[in-house]
Amino acid sequence: MDILFAAGRATGPEIQQRLPDSPSYSTVRTLLRVLERKGYVQHREEGLRYVYTPVLARDAARWSALQRVLQTFFDGSARQAVAALLDPKAFRLSPGELDELTELIEKAKRKSAAGALAKKEER
Repeated sequence: MDILFAAGRATGPEIQQRLPDSPSYSTVRTLLRVLERKGYVQHREEGLRYVYTPVLARDAARWSALQRVLQTFFDGSARQAVAALLDPKAFRLSPGELDELTELIEKAKRKSAAGALAKKEER
């Protein structure tokens, strides 16, 4: 999907050339068929070639993939996923990156508190 998002459109051989570890062409075609069946890509015939394009916007695909990762590896828990990402044995985050994450958490807290207050006022 990254290749299609970057290129906008590509043929099977073009995708194969850009993939690491040089998978076989039949592997690439199988993967493209699965992605097409799931509604992530579509193809158009241009002469004898199939040209593939992404159907979903990158943000929608990112959200869908994140939901699958959360369900598969973290029992649906965003807290568990964030804790894994913050584990210094797994990832090395700079002090600046940690500060940015702290600000994102504070922003989420403010939004959550504002939403809870709005619900309370509705009652």
